[in-house]
Amino acid sequence: MGPALRLMGRPRIEGLENLPEDGPVLLASNHLAVVDSFYLPLMVPRRIFFLAKSEYFTGTGVKGRFQRWFFSASGQIPIDRSGANAAAGALTAGKRVLESGGLLCLYPEGTRSPDGRLYKGKTGLARLALETGVPVIPVAMIGTDRINPPGTVLPRPTRITVKIGEPLDFSRYEGMSGNRFIERAVTDEIMYALMAMTGQQYVDVYAASLKEKPAETA
Repeated sequence: MGPALRLMGRPRIEGLENLPEDGPVLLASNHLAVVDSFYLPLMVPRRIFFLAKSEYFTGTGVKGRFQRWFFSASGQIPIDRSGANAAAGALTAGKRVLESGGLLCLYPEGTRSPDGRLYKGKTGLARLALETGVPVIPVAMIGTDRINPPGTVLPRPTRITVKIGEPLDFSRYEGMSGNRFIERAVTDEIMYALMAMTGQQYVDVYAASLKEKPAETA
């Protein structure tokens, strides 16, 4: 898919020198479109792992087999997002990647932005960072929402930029994982860094809460 992605998005990357060549790293990225998970691995030389909902891996027939192969090959790790243990399962899966020295990317907003703005981050990434002590690097995806805007069928050529920020230092919070106030402070610092890098307007509510609201009737 690389040549097609390059043709559509003419992607460029900035700040690649901020990414270590090896060792465990947590990437914290904004999330504008599905193709974020395609363009980031395309532009970064290291293999990146993502956490994906398990439904992507349970399809049947030819389509289901292709989907399983595709998401596995692109570094997606299935997690069950239903039930009370969903967060614990995601945390465990993320730890396994980092303990093996891998590069793990999480979207702290928890879902794609419904309107291009930056929404309140969930604290799971902060907890993982505090429990493992690995570097957290903010990543700004810019322009991915213009490739396939809502209401369009065919992709639209655009210009995509991937910005790799400087590592964020949370060493002052060592040993404080599990403290919800500390985890919120870490999360907010990550979101502030993303806001500064992307230029997105910040909204202090969870994006998922907007998607769950029923459509208003006239």
